[in-house]
Amino acid sequence: MRASYICSRSLSPKKKKFEMELIVSAVAGDLINRFMSFLINRYKSEENLEEKKERLHDLLIRVHMIVEEAEARYITNSHMLFQLKKLVDVMYRGYHIMDTIKHRTIPSLNEREVSIFNDLYLTTSISRHRRKRSSSISHDLQSALDNLESAVSNSKEFVLLLGGCERICRGPYDSYLYIDNFMFGRHVEKQQIINILLQDNLPPFSPTVLPVIGGGAVGKKTLIAHVCTNDKVRSHFSSILHLNGENIGTMDHEPSITGRALVVVEFCSDVNNENWLKFYSELAKQMGRGSKIIIISRMAKISRFGTVKPVHLNSLSHEEYSYLFKVLAFGSTDPDEQPQLASIAKDLAVALGGSLVRANVYAHMLRKNQNVRFWLSILKKYWNMVENNFKMFGEHPRDLLDKGHPVNIARLASSCDVTLLLMPPHRETNDFKRELPKVKFADLFADTTSLPKEFELVSGECRIPPYKKLVSIVKYCEDDKISLHHSESPSKKRQRLDIKSNMIGTSIVI
Repeated sequence: MRASYICSRSLSPKKKKFEMELIVSAVAGDLINRFMSFLINRYKSEENLEEKKERLHDLLIRVHMIVEEAEARYITNSHMLFQLKKLVDVMYRGYHIMDTIKHRTIPSLNEREVSIFNDLYLTTSISRHRRKRSSSISHDLQSALDNLESAVSNSKEFVLLLGGCERICRGPYDSYLYIDNFMFGRHVEKQQIINILLQDNLPPFSPTVLPVIGGGAVGKKTLIAHVCTNDKVRSHFSSILHLNGENIGTMDHEPSITGRALVVVEFCSDVNNENWLKFYSELAKQMGRGSKIIIISRMAKISRFGTVKPVHLNSLSHEEYSYLFKVLAFGSTDPDEQPQLASIAKDLAVALGGSLVRANVYAHMLRKNQNVRFWLSILKKYWNMVENNFKMFGEHPRDLLDKGHPVNIARLASSCDVTLLLMPPHRETNDFKRELPKVKFADLFADTTSLPKEFELVSGECRIPPYKKLVSIVKYCEDDKISLHHSESPSKKRQRLDIKSNMIGTSIVI
């Protein structure tokens, strides 16, 4: 140690300077090499990503071609329907990944755009979600490619058998411009129901009872409406009758039915076995051979009245729902030309959480005003409404409506600083007998009209039979008169805070 110290002291200043230059040069060279290596790897990664993106696009075209052809044919083979369901799921997951890749380079909203909200939630949660998407994009892309390649390779027999299936008569091509007239997806479930309806009844030839069970706003009645307008179904039955299941125990006389008929009964609440058996036996005496009964309900226990396996209608997958919402929100415009709006639409689809009714209602407003600030204001109002219901009732609006309780929608109207209760329609049937002022859902959002103390909120109108309006009763209420108010439990409070900190990716339904 001492010898090296003496040696270093004996070096001249020129040699010391030369050694320092060598060290600096070596360090700089190493940094440059690492930087160049980083750039090369990043370039290769981007190049590889572009190649995979092109491959994904090609596979999506092939799978969509098979799905579209399958949906244009009557498929009676249950295993083929199962195969079609798998193809549809894989296809929409692929489209979801494709959208994620397209939007990954969209810059975050600047402070000027977000300052109108005065709310840190939107900026932090959206940017957190985008960072999460960037970190896992490569893995998700590869997974989507693997699934699509496997689906294509396993569909050879499916395509071959598809050629022997009868083709469905389509309407004029230009009619597809009216998106609201057509049902999105659900082809597998629709075909399952049609197959059952067209089958002959087994001995003792009593009317077959098919339960269709699903949660709120998943499209049960819409699906049955499309089934009833099918050409084969209409020609198979001499008459189609729609009944309210709440009235079957109080009917003075059973409906007059002759010939082979289809009866659709909707249940909002349970009915005792005695009333059902009396109703069914009376119908069976009148209905001709081959008649069918469809019962629709949210409650799984209603399926006990069925004579065949029920058809369960689940919510659309997030990927499928996101695809639908984007189509509805943009209409005839191209989402690729407005990437920031497309990214917001993806977040809004997550927020709406699978409700087909809300998808149509909100998309109708968005389609008329394709502006970034307006779309974000809708997301902000929606979140404020959800948080306000947690504070008042300790539960999510979705859960409140499922339990038949009112929901406070005051935060959907900016100028409304009182409690505004949206009443469940089936609990307020007497109110619909009275003439109440009508307020459109879009006007409520835009604050373009003064709100009466009690009114009918018109969310929209179905454009398929029976052309029902989406109407709910809304009432002003003083906070001290709300019977549902209770203190928020610690678990509910944690749940609300978790949703607020990570709303993007959480199912939210009014």
